[in-house]
Amino acid sequence: MIESGVLHTIIPVLIVACAVLVAIFKDLIAAAISLASMSLLLALEFYLLQAPDVAIAEAGVGAAITVAIYILAIRATKRQ
Repeated sequence: MIESGVLHTIIPVLIVACAVLVAIFKDLIAAAISLASMSLLLALEFYLLQAPDVAIAEAGVGAAITVAIYILAIRATKRQ
């Protein structure tokens, strides 16, 4: 199994990479999906830091509800 210290260095790097991708993507749907993956990685980091209640809230609100609202709003507008 992977050591905890290794995971605590890999996951924040992946979180930053997803945040950079959100800023770089021109397609808004791709940016929303990257935001969802960033939120799921953040929830995983909270879980590894032994805060499961915060991890569940982050996964539920950050990855599910917020991204669903973003995608519905993007789909309601016209693409150019």
